[in-house]
This record gives sequence, structure tokens and C-alpha cells, in this order.
Amino acid sequence: MRRIAFTRIAAAALAAADRIVPALLPDGRRRGREWLAKNPRRADRHVGSFSVSFVSGKWADFATGDKGGDLIALAAFVAGVDQGEAARQLAAALGVDPYEDHP
Repeated sequence: MRRIAFTRIAAAALAAADRIVPALLPDGRRRGREWLAKNPRRADRHVGSFSVSFVSGKWADFATGDKGGDLIALAAFVAGVDQGEAARQLAAALGVDPYEDHP
């Protein structure tokens, strides 16, 4: 089984965060170096408690405590899939090889 290149995919996603984050959370808006949005996994009616950093890729919903350390984790959370599947999906969207060079 080939190993997923999580570090490379996370770096590519962060480099494209201006495109990736709004696509994952379209009901949001930019405020400085953050994207403020509604949590797509709950009946969130107000933009703001859910934020994503364009600098680090870290994200959190301060109302529920849901959080993650990169845009792969965000993609997994939004889509309701595991980290491996989210990484492969992001890699495909970014045109990045999802696997490490060595098995």
C-alpha cells in the first residue's frame, strides 16, 4: 500500500488557500488573514464562530470545539470523510501526486 504524501498535499493546499477555503466553505467571507464561515456540519445560522487561517491552515468552530491543523483536516471535516480520502481529493483538485515516492 502506498503512503499518502500528507505534508506535500497540505503545503499545496495552503499555497492555494485563497481558492480552496472558499470552495469548501462558500457561505463565508474573508476578514484579514482568516475566512469566517458557517459550520457546514451543524445548523449554524451566523458567520463568524467558524474560522480558517489562510496563513497556517488551522481552523476551528469556537461554538463546538471542532478544530483541525490543516486544510486536509478541514476538507475531511466538511466532506465527512477520513483524512486519507480528503488528502486524495485535494491532491486531485490541485494536480498534486497524492503518494510518497517510496512505498
